[in-house]
Amino acid sequence: MLRPKPLPARRRPGLRSAAPPPMGERAVVEQVTALAEALCDAQGHELVHVEFLRDRGGRVLRLFIDTAGGVTLEDCAAVSRELGDVLDVHLPDIGRYHLEVSSPGVNRPLSREADYERFKGCAAKIRTLRPIDGQRTFTGILAGVSGRAALLSKGATTVAIPIEDISKAQLVNYNGETPC
Repeated sequence: MLRPKPLPARRRPGLRSAAPPPMGERAVVEQVTALAEALCDAQGHELVHVEFLRDRGGRVLRLFIDTAGGVTLEDCAAVSRELGDVLDVHLPDIGRYHLEVSSPGVNRPLSREADYERFKGCAAKIRTLRPIDGQRTFTGILAGVSGRAALLSKGATTVAIPIEDISKAQLVNYNGETPC
């Protein structure tokens, strides 16, 4: 009489503990922004922008800070040291990442609705998540905010770009002075 071969043993679900998956980029940015905003305010800096993205060397958590008179290397190092400690305590589950803190530079990111009003008259480049009149990249002069849309002028034409549809926005060749 032939006996069937026993089936190989299977792992039962739940027996092996696995580390929770890393948090999503948007959730990390929101939580880091809240923590970094308080830290930057206490040190006399403005938190300009936070991004959490994949890079060749792994994930990068990048912060841009600004200060009246400009940001020094020491400013960036101090924020990086303190924020690193805060993140280790408050966000231990974001996975591995490299923390970078720098000045916003000449292509200063626009992150908040108030930025579009604050930098009215400055040259900007805006990229949208979906096309507006068949176009996703816009360059022109910021003309403020109307409702929940950033206004961008190019010659006699002004386009209203819904802020929730903006994937990336930055000033172009910004010299650090407001108004431009």
